[in-house]
Amino acid sequence: HAFSVAQDSAPLTPVLFKVRGSEGLYMVNGPPHFTESALFPRESGKNCKVYTFSKDGTLFAWGNGEKINVINVTNKGLLHSFDLPKAVCLEFSPKNTILATWQPYTTSKDGTAGIPNLQLYDVKTGTCLKSFIQKKMQNWCPSWSEDESICARNVNNEVHFFENNNFNTIANKLHLQKINDFVLSPGPQPYKVAVYVPGSKGAPSFVRLYQYPNFDGPHAALANKSFFKADKVTMLWNKKATAVLVIASTDVDKTGASYYGEQTLHYIAANGESAVMQLPKNGPIYDVVWNSSSTEFCAVYGFMPAKATIFNLKCDPVFDFGTGPRNAAYYSPHGHILVLAGFGNLRGQMEVWDVKNYKLISKPVASDSTYFAWCPDGEHILTATCAPRLRVNNGYKIWHYTGSVLHKYDVPSNGELWQVSWQPFLDGIFPVKTITYQAVRSDVPSEEPKVATAYRPPALRNKPVTNSKLHEEEPPQNMKPQAGNDKPLSKTALKNQRKHEAKKAAKQEARNEKSPDLAPTPAPQSTPRNTVSQSTSGDPEIDKKIKNLKKKLKAIEQLKEQAAAGKQLEKNQLEKIQKEKALLQELEDLELGI
Repeated sequence: HAFSVAQDSAPLTPVLFKVRGSEGLYMVNGPPHFTESALFPRESGKNCKVYTFSKDGTLFAWGNGEKINVINVTNKGLLHSFDLPKAVCLEFSPKNTILATWQPYTTSKDGTAGIPNLQLYDVKTGTCLKSFIQKKMQNWCPSWSEDESICARNVNNEVHFFENNNFNTIANKLHLQKINDFVLSPGPQPYKVAVYVPGSKGAPSFVRLYQYPNFDGPHAALANKSFFKADKVTMLWNKKATAVLVIASTDVDKTGASYYGEQTLHYIAANGESAVMQLPKNGPIYDVVWNSSSTEFCAVYGFMPAKATIFNLKCDPVFDFGTGPRNAAYYSPHGHILVLAGFGNLRGQMEVWDVKNYKLISKPVASDSTYFAWCPDGEHILTATCAPRLRVNNGYKIWHYTGSVLHKYDVPSNGELWQVSWQPFLDGIFPVKTITYQAVRSDVPSEEPKVATAYRPPALRNKPVTNSKLHEEEPPQNMKPQAGNDKPLSKTALKNQRKHEAKKAAKQEARNEKSPDLAPTPAPQSTPRNTVSQSTSGDPEIDKKIKNLKKKLKAIEQLKEQAAAGKQLEKNQLEKIQKEKALLQELEDLELGI
């Protein structure tokens, strides 16, 4: 089921996108036409609960409240129709061999076990190969390797592996005390699996990497990282399966600093290396994404305005985008463009960056967006406002990355839009195109985003506006004016600056190894590679003094931050700040005494 397309030329037919809402389920031709597609007759009515494309975009399945239908997108042919009125989840296996369906699990009134609710159908023949009981909707779908030679699912806290889609025999089991979640690596063999085991009774949580099928023995794991502070964990493999990023988060931040709980970011490489990421700004970690090159990743983090930084595989910062109203990052399919965006409780500002040259391409605004997706062609973007997240102003827009809106559709005021998504394509179908900075021509009239003016109390309404900034904005690192020079940095200057900072960081690290407690809080451009181990003097009294001094210095640091943010400090707090120099001297003397 593959398009007959040469690897270096784009498909002749436009990329389609699917729309599901109160007006039914229908398909639209993507750029440049934006007309309803004749490939799929509109399924009107409000009963469509679910749809999915296959990974290569050639098959399409949907449920209309009575049946699950499967069609071949390329020749419009209906392949199968299954009687599954209650199915709410659908997914194709990577090579289109199997369609997995899930419906809510129910038990009968007399308390006997319910019937299996997870079905696996052979796409060719339409026969049901296997049924399982799968009570939870979360992680309902089995995970396949790219070539479908292995398939895995979590059953009662252990991972069961099947080989070559033979579901009658469990080929392997990965059994640890309580596996909460697992993720199979992408790409070709050898396959790796990352597993997460939550901590209990004071023991830490941990993530381990294994290579299939080597699970036995104390040294079977490729890598292991344990950590506290984890109620839930997100594991992200890079495309080449050389490393996993782990975002560990707690539901509640015990310090009360954040409404979003507390997050930490860990890096685990398949060669056994691991590190805790020391992010240069405190606060929530909103988003972390790998570039498709697998050599770098972008993190969006810190109290608003949030910072965004690209890191390499040594966890060193490569480029800092400064601060801004953002909580999400999206790399284009080819990895050459990065969009930083602020959705949800932010206004929808987007920054589109050329990540090869670190140049800003455009700054469009997609207000009230609840959904964002790159088109497989790496040129177009789909943003949408969907119910139930927002029940008013539902609709979608197709953008060019240069900031032009090429197509816009608003749902009638009494209607709702529930879901919209691009037809997927395999990698390599669309060639990488040279980045353009000139806004693409569009027939859609541009709307100026409504800027809400700040509330002013009646007493101040006729007086001149004084501009007081709540936060100090930090520009991207190549736009920071240098001392005595207001011009942004050139690419060479940026490279030299990075070299200089790397040298500085190396010196600092060497110093830290001699006396780890002297390590300062990391400057934005010199994040240390690993966490620093505690040093001791061997004299508990001196250790105690050092600990107390550090505590005082940390408190002073926090007071200075509050003062910088414009907070009025008490007299005793100001006195504390004045003591900083003396405390630093005392600490240095004690450290050198070690």
